[in-house]
Amino acid sequence: MTHSVLVVEDDPDIADLIRVNLSELGIDAVLHHNGREALQCAQENAFDLLVLDVMLPEVSGLDICRSIRYSKPEQAILMLTSKNSETDRVLGLELGADDYMTKPFSVRELQARVRSHLRRLEVYRQNQVSLESPDKVIKVGSLEVNPTHHTISIDKQVLDLTSTEYDLVHYLAKHPNQVFSRTQLLEKVWGYHHSGYEHTVNSHINRLRAKVEKDATSPKIIETVWGVGYKLNPSGLQK
Repeated sequence: MTHSVLVVEDDPDIADLIRVNLSELGIDAVLHHNGREALQCAQENAFDLLVLDVMLPEVSGLDICRSIRYSKPEQAILMLTSKNSETDRVLGLELGADDYMTKPFSVRELQARVRSHLRRLEVYRQNQVSLESPDKVIKVGSLEVNPTHHTISIDKQVLDLTSTEYDLVHYLAKHPNQVFSRTQLLEKVWGYHHSGYEHTVNSHINRLRAKVEKDATSPKIIETVWGVGYKLNPSGLQK
């Protein structure tokens, strides 16, 4: 199966560089240089991954991310941000981006990131078609993870999660009370080893807490172990 990626980048040279390197992986890359046209394309077509630059004509990559995350919660989104713009990185992740890379970037790293997102997509699709032999539901107190249906619920209420948020909870739920560093979570959930992107984990944890905790400012379910990382605390999920 050929994967399709929408690349939204206003610099034609960078866009073409990305296209060429994705084609080496057998990926069909569709290029757009204008934000408004790209948003329409993303809304009207199905892509396995969106690669979004932040600064675009007419509609920014951040606005595209916001709109697509609302209409297509499962859509995988990788943001390209300026090396010096921490604000863009934080906003992109808070708006629902699954991942980000800073410019200038290594094309080999880009290929690795794209492959990682597409592998996760393949796992999701395989689970969707394996209804005859469904994966075992994971239960931690009042939390239930259903890998076949790709849903997570607390007290029988299904949570509205992105694919990456689902993967993060799924992994933590398989190892309740075990503490993972940000680097470990990047490797196990996002599937890559590159350092310097731990903020991706922080932002996803913050977004998750807003959805699973009664009080996100005092988390009882997804806890921080200071100086180490994060864990899923079963005692916060008692029925």
